[in-house]
Amino acid sequence: MNIYDISQDIYGCSVYPGDPVPKKEVLCSIANGDVCNLTQFSMCAHNGTHLDAPYHFFDNGKKIDQLPLKQTVGLAYLAETDVDLTKHSAEKIITAARVAYPGCEKKILIKGKAVVTEEAAQVFVTSGVELVGVESQTVGPFDAPMEVHKILLSADVVLLEGLRLSEVKEGPYFLSAAPLSLGDGDGAPTRAFLIEI
Repeated sequence: MNIYDISQDIYGCSVYPGDPVPKKEVLCSIANGDVCNLTQFSMCAHNGTHLDAPYHFFDNGKKIDQLPLKQTVGLAYLAETDVDLTKHSAEKIITAARVAYPGCEKKILIKGKAVVTEEAAQVFVTSGVELVGVESQTVGPFDAPMEVHKILLSADVVLLEGLRLSEVKEGPYFLSAAPLSLGDGDGAPTRAFLIEI
C-alpha cells in the first residue's frame, strides 16, 4: 500500500501574499537544562496545506468545525493538467473519475499549474463535487480568486489548497484531509495524504 504525504511543512510553507508567515518559539529545551522540549507557534489558518470553509467568504456559511468529516475524507480523483480548466476540461475530469473508480468524482484534486476558472467551478457545482483541491495557495486565478471561491463555497464545496502532488500520478485514491478542529474557523491547516487504491 502506497501512502503519499501531500502536505507542506508548516514552517517552510508557501504563504498567500499579505498573509502572516508561520512563526515558532522554543519555550523549553532539554539541551538548555529544561525538563522537556516545548514549542509555541502561530500561523494564519490559510498557510501551507489548508482547507477553506464556506465561512471564509460568507458570514452565514459553514465554519470549519461544522464540515462533515466525510467531505474531507474518502475516495478522490487526481487529474493532471497545466492548462486552465474550461467547462469542457472540467467535464472530462469528472467523466474520467467516474470511469476510473465510481464514487471518486466527488473529490477532485488538480495536479499542475492549472487554474480553476469560473466556468469550471460551475461545472463542479452542478456535478455534485464536494471538494476541489489544488497545488496553488488559492483556487482560481492567483491575482483575482474571489469569484471562483464564491461559486464553490456558496454551494458548500470545500477547498483544499496548497497541495504537493509532484510525486503522485493521475488516478483514483483514498484522500484524508481532515482539518484541525478550529471552532468558528474560516479555514484550517490539514495533514493531507493519499492512499493508492
